[in-house]
Amino acid sequence: MTIKDLLKRDKVTFSCEIFPPKRDSDFTEVFRVVDQISRLGVDFISVTYGAGGSTSKKTAEVASYIQNACSITALAHLTCIDADQQQIQSQLAELKTHGIENIMALRGDKPKDFTGVSRYPHAIDLVQEIKSYGNFCIGGACYPEGHMECPHKQVDITHVKEKVEAGVDFLTTQMFFDNNLFYNFLYRAYAAGINVPIIPGIMPIINARQVKRSAELSGATMPARFLAIADKFSDDPLAMEQAGIAYATDQIVDLVANGVKYIHLYTMNRPRTAEKILENLSHILR
Repeated sequence: MTIKDLLKRDKVTFSCEIFPPKRDSDFTEVFRVVDQISRLGVDFISVTYGAGGSTSKKTAEVASYIQNACSITALAHLTCIDADQQQIQSQLAELKTHGIENIMALRGDKPKDFTGVSRYPHAIDLVQEIKSYGNFCIGGACYPEGHMECPHKQVDITHVKEKVEAGVDFLTTQMFFDNNLFYNFLYRAYAAGINVPIIPGIMPIINARQVKRSAELSGATMPARFLAIADKFSDDPLAMEQAGIAYATDQIVDLVANGVKYIHLYTMNRPRTAEKILENLSHILR
């Protein structure tokens, strides 16, 4: 099923994100993660794509396992910054062979040896390539606080709208830890005429290392309430895990209470985290 059709249903759509293995020997562990998440009743599972396409074939293989072995809708990530047209079309053909209908079209991080020359310098270029190839449901990324490389939020919103006009069927946000930032982004997006579903991405922070790394990678603002939790419990792994799950749960409860119908969880291949959050939300999502 395409994700744009899943999102039309009159229920809260709950999805998870995982990453493929770096080594072939790790496939068994990733498939175990998929099996555990699949038993939670999620609506779809997305699979990330390694920098420079380093896990491209693994992304397709994991997505195929999700969709064909577990009978859950799969969303395969695809990046383009250092790819040529032949590579992209080959990867699209491979996904098509596996029966994957949904692609998350991303520019991707620039490699360390990036020359500045690219066939696809922006995600919109990849969206257009996928549309010309045909028969995929396309997702795109968006940033509640603005893209880190774009100094003006209104310019960033304009770029998001251009992606939607090029063929993006739904958007998923980068992580955020203050729901008011998401609500403000929704207002600006709707005011700009962006009319596709916007899925909030929630990252449960369950250990101290994630706090600094998440801030560096995403540029997400860490609210004082969140920082107090991290400061209090960072030296107690079990307490930090419990507090991080509680904080993410609270974010989701607030989102659903305010009419948001889609939730995407960045699980970091931790099915236990997803399971505990869903336990907390069992009646709310039902």
